[in-house]
Amino acid sequence: MKLLFDFFPIILFFISYYQAHFLIDNTFIGQLINPDKPDFINATIVATAVAIIASFIQVGYNWFSQHKLEKMHLFSLVLISVLGGITIMLGNPAFIQWKPTVLNWLFAIVFFGSQFMGNKPLIQRAMDKQIELPAAIWKRLNFAWVIFFFISGAANLYVAFYYHTERLASVRMDTWVNFKLFGLMGLTIAFVILQAIYLARYIPQDDDETSDQ
Repeated sequence: MKLLFDFFPIILFFISYYQAHFLIDNTFIGQLINPDKPDFINATIVATAVAIIASFIQVGYNWFSQHKLEKMHLFSLVLISVLGGITIMLGNPAFIQWKPTVLNWLFAIVFFGSQFMGNKPLIQRAMDKQIELPAAIWKRLNFAWVIFFFISGAANLYVAFYYHTERLASVRMDTWVNFKLFGLMGLTIAFVILQAIYLARYIPQDDDETSDQ
C-alpha cells in the first residue's frame, strides 16, 4: 500500500494524461487550455497540473495523519512544482520529463554520501529497527540503492529523449508516460523483491519454530 501511495501523483498523472480530452471538455480546465496547441501538449499540461495537486495532497496527508514530512515526498513536491510549473507556463514537456531523472539522481547522491557521512548509511537509518545486519551488509545494501537510483534516472532520460527519436512527438510522449508509470514502478517493485530475497537469509528464525521443524 505504501508503494502505491508513493506513486500516487504518478498514477494520477497517467490517468489524467489519457483522460485529458474528457477533463478539457467537461470541466473548467478547458477554459485554461489553448486549443491551438497540439493535443499531446495540452494533455501533458493537464496531467502535470493534476500531479502537482496530487503531490501537495500527498505531503499534506502525511503531515496531518502522522505529523511528519517524508523527505522523498517533499523533494518530489519541490521538483514537480518547479519543473512542472515551467512545463505549464512554456508548454514544453521536456521540463517535466526531466523530473524523475533529477529526483532519482538526487537520491543516488544522498545515499552515496551517507556512506561517508555520519555513523550509518541512509538505508540502515531507515531499516535498522526492523532488521539487524552486519555493517558491511548495510553498506552493500545502501550502495545497491545508489545503483538502482542511478539506473532509474538514466532509463527515464533515455526513454524521454533518445528512444525512437524518429517517431512523432506525440507517440514518443505516450511512450514516456507509459514508462513513467509501468516502467519505473516495475523497476522499483523488482528491486524491492530482490532486496527482500537478499535480506531473507539474515532474518533469524524463532527458536521454537526451529525446534518444531
